[in-house]
Amino acid sequence: MDLQEISDRIEITDVITRYTRAIDTGDWDKLDTVFTPDADIDYTESEGIAATFDKVKPWLAEVLPAFFPKRMHTIGQVDVDLHYSGQDDGRGDEADVTAYFHNPMPMDDGQGGTKIVEIGGYYHHTMTRTPDGWRSRKLHEEVVWKHNI
Repeated sequence: MDLQEISDRIEITDVITRYTRAIDTGDWDKLDTVFTPDADIDYTESEGIAATFDKVKPWLAEVLPAFFPKRMHTIGQVDVDLHYSGQDDGRGDEADVTAYFHNPMPMDDGQGGTKIVEIGGYYHHTMTRTPDGWRSRKLHEEVVWKHNI
């Protein structure tokens, strides 16, 4: 593994961390540093929407706080499969990335209390190198298991 590949893997992992931190803290504008403006995002397996980033970002800002006032991700294995274009300027470089996630969230139980719902699965990203660094141009959230939903 050369220094470029090591650097790319660290930068891509940082994109995954920025994504989960943005979602968990409600810093919706931080998502602009995660996704390309035309990114396709699919949350349908967790009963969400599938749309482009410009539609998903306001949807997240509206829906998540309403149902899940507090959010917390744990990211596990991050598998990065790099594809270099061979161009000296770095354009066209892509990566297929899969990150394991566990996402417990408290929500209203409908009886005046709180219950913890949990979702576990994989975030499948297609990342591309941009002039601003690595960004996700496609995200598919694959749900493997749910608990207490």
